[in-house]
Amino acid sequence: MSDTLPTLTTAQLVLRPFTLEDAPLVQRFAGNREVAANTTNIPHPYPDGAAEMWINSHAPLWAERQAMTLAITEREGGALVGAIGLSITATDRRAELGYWIGRPYWGRGFATEAGRAMVDHGLGPLGLHRVMARHLARNPASGRVMRKLGMTQEGVLRGHALKWGVFEDIVVHAVLA
Repeated sequence: MSDTLPTLTTAQLVLRPFTLEDAPLVQRFAGNREVAANTTNIPHPYPDGAAEMWINSHAPLWAERQAMTLAITEREGGALVGAIGLSITATDRRAELGYWIGRPYWGRGFATEAGRAMVDHGLGPLGLHRVMARHLARNPASGRVMRKLGMTQEGVLRGHALKWGVFEDIVVHAVLA
């Protein structure tokens, strides 16, 4: 398997490796309070230089088969709309799917389309047995995406994450090969 991150193409999207040229939009989109509020790991405000550090981490993590992180871009025109990734645990042939979409692109089906491509790639060429995903209970839109990907809700982790001083319930979904 190649050490170069793959590029996946769907009807409307190209999922490709990030470049440093993407950093200003990553900082703008991920740094949006509404986007950050719906994740457990994006800080707000988003620190200067963090996007570049994050992008530079992708190739080494892929080389070790620990993570596959791709930019979600529009097939027509190439505009960056978000990010999607698999955090891989190779010994168990499983991964966790994570994603965010820039606020201007919400409600257009991009998370579902990109998620389908990543799940298919994970369960297909990557040979994974299980792909799981989690969302904050107060973000049901993300849960709808997971169900559209064929995932089954497995449970709720009550008070599992501390986000901005508030303990949040986390809903877990997964699909098996």
